[in-house]
Amino acid sequence: MKNFKDSKWRENVAKVTAEIKEKEIKFVRLQFTDVNGIVKSLAVNSKNIENIFESGQSFDGSSITGYRPIEESDMVLFPDPTTFANIPWRPKEKSSCRLICDIYTPDNKRFEGDPRYVLEKALSKCGESGLRYFCAPELEFFIVKEDGNGGAPTPIDMAGYFDFHPGDLTDDLRREIADTAESFGIEIEISHHEVALGQNEIDFKYDEGLVTADRAVTMKMVTKVTAAKNGYIATYMPKPFFGVNGSGMHVHQSFWNKDLTKNLFYSEDEKTGYLSDMARWSIGGQLKHGREMCGVLSSWPNSYKRLVPGYEAPVYVAWAFKNRSPLIRVPNFGGRKNAARFEIRCPDPAGNPYLQIAVLCHAALDGIKKKSDPGEPMELNVYKMSYEERKARGIVSLPESLKEALDEIEGSEFMKEALGETAFENYLTVKRKEWDAYRLQVNNWEIERYLRRL
Repeated sequence: MKNFKDSKWRENVAKVTAEIKEKEIKFVRLQFTDVNGIVKSLAVNSKNIENIFESGQSFDGSSITGYRPIEESDMVLFPDPTTFANIPWRPKEKSSCRLICDIYTPDNKRFEGDPRYVLEKALSKCGESGLRYFCAPELEFFIVKEDGNGGAPTPIDMAGYFDFHPGDLTDDLRREIADTAESFGIEIEISHHEVALGQNEIDFKYDEGLVTADRAVTMKMVTKVTAAKNGYIATYMPKPFFGVNGSGMHVHQSFWNKDLTKNLFYSEDEKTGYLSDMARWSIGGQLKHGREMCGVLSSWPNSYKRLVPGYEAPVYVAWAFKNRSPLIRVPNFGGRKNAARFEIRCPDPAGNPYLQIAVLCHAALDGIKKKSDPGEPMELNVYKMSYEERKARGIVSLPESLKEALDEIEGSEFMKEALGETAFENYLTVKRKEWDAYRLQVNNWEIERYLRRL
């Protein structure tokens, strides 16, 4: 965990405050996320930033989803100077920058329900074991346009997977998103159209867990702002349209040694697919806890409209090399030591990246600690197996609804430890309310199917 207010912190603060003065930045946006992963922000005058770095900025925590009750509402934001970035869409005369913040209580202790703190504690646990956890998400999203007549939004294009047309609208938007992200210090590696109409993917460089989560939060903000500036809506909703692929967030992962000189997932043994025992145990840990952590990795009622057979989304708890139907897949990294990794395919980009990465890290660590055997890789198409075939092979399904996923979380000591008691209780409270709001609705499908028949 970072050492707050050590010499390195003070050096970073001095650098940031000097840049704010040099560029005549007038306002600083202090950002953090609620338990759902929604970005929260307040602007402060840059004249006060040195004092805010030192003493924090008070705010009302009772108004933030998943934070504190009204009788315990006072909370304090402390900006992390390493997250400083100019906001490029603000003109110079209205210049602003942003800083991502850590949440403290008034008695100067970290707030246990702060999602960023939940992840920091997970990474600290890695450090105690001499490990560093690296990951990168594949962020998928839809760009849609409003219907001028008040109808539902529709995709902005008719393109498909990897399609390219000169002058293509989505190609220009992806480029603008990538350029804007790089002004926040995010190195974009891949950008392309996805399978469904209006669906896109932009991937950024692999890095340590906290840096990756900060970048994921920033990427979602950048994507939505860029789309809005051009008159469109960017959405990370997992399944906005019936009958097409939903948006996932496959997370690639590996453990490294403390000085980052060795990828601990790599083995010289070709027979194991160049995967080390540590890699296999990590896979075993995430398979073991797959159902328990699904409610954080896929955290909305709509998430479970995506997690159905037939649309390239994982449904079954198994792993493989070439096969894309199981929960975990090992990409072909060609025996390259630094590229050894595996990806988990059930997370979606609508959730809270700090909590998602934290539970993945904990599950992998638990697998290493207990030397969890993932079994043999499943290279057959699990979607085409019968229930009896899957049962005979010990393959279980992920939860089929948010309610089922929350029941798994509630009964899990592993999840209580991974999230910490405060975040665990707050998360369940918020998500149970979300499920109750969802299950009370009557939708068009029900009306069309039953109204005249029953």
